[in-house]
Amino acid sequence: MSRMIFVNVPTSDLAAADAFYGGLGFTKNEQFSDQNASSWIIEDSILVMVLRAEFFASFLTGDDTPHLPGDGGPREVLNALSCDSREEVDELLAAAQSHGGSVYRPADSSFPGMYQAAVADPDGHVWELVWMDMESFSEEAGGDAEA
Repeated sequence: MSRMIFVNVPTSDLAAADAFYGGLGFTKNEQFSDQNASSWIIEDSILVMVLRAEFFASFLTGDDTPHLPGDGGPREVLNALSCDSREEVDELLAAAQSHGGSVYRPADSSFPGMYQAAVADPDGHVWELVWMDMESFSEEAGGDAEA
């Protein structure tokens, strides 16, 4: 079996999270979804597990508690998702806003060869959307792919 990544995030509203992740065009995996969790397939080896905060807490140990970004405190992670084009970044940005998410950082090209934006899901979990112009990186390296 190839290695997979499961991004686990707590939610205060599973239905709102479902509307958001479904609105981005991800596929719900009903086999691993129930009243406590929704499993969303981004790619065959990348899944988002959206868990009710109480259920999420059942995986924690000691005094650790679920943290929703809107509750304040430091942000622990930014999830980055590669896109196939600038247009896909813009499409996902628009879809996020149409399905209960918000713009965390507007689209820009502040880094050479990259076009990126970031959205927050209804619970405030941030997803960076990034397209990289790999040809521009090759040009910066003098055109030598092994440089």
